[in-house]
Amino acid sequence: MIQFRFLTGSHSGTFHRIAQFPCSIGRNASADIRLEDSGVWDRHLEIDLSSDRSFVLHARPEASAFVNGQRTEQSILKNGDLIEIGAAKIQFWLDPTRQKDFRLREFFTWMALAILSVGQVALIYWLPW
Repeated sequence: MIQFRFLTGSHSGTFHRIAQFPCSIGRNASADIRLEDSGVWDRHLEIDLSSDRSFVLHARPEASAFVNGQRTEQSILKNGDLIEIGAAKIQFWLDPTRQKDFRLREFFTWMALAILSVGQVALIYWLPW
């Protein structure tokens, strides 16, 4: 559903995909994404899915969290937003959608068109002049 791309810190260069909410990020062993970077609290922040289907970041009041360079305790996240907690910089992304496989449907559509074309040619051939 969403993914985090870690730009700096101990997880630099990695991606984490999240499908269950709320998702917690912090130093605590029970956090969904565990960060050992300096300046990261035990349960630094949470990402939750709101009733209007937007992703909301909730940071602890005593923990500093920045979204696109602005300090925040609560923020609606948009695709590509940069989250900074402690020494870690994390980019928020929506997971790419997977395209459905339409091969079988396409095969039957082409077969129906071929049968229809053959039927029309047969009608033209056998009709009296």
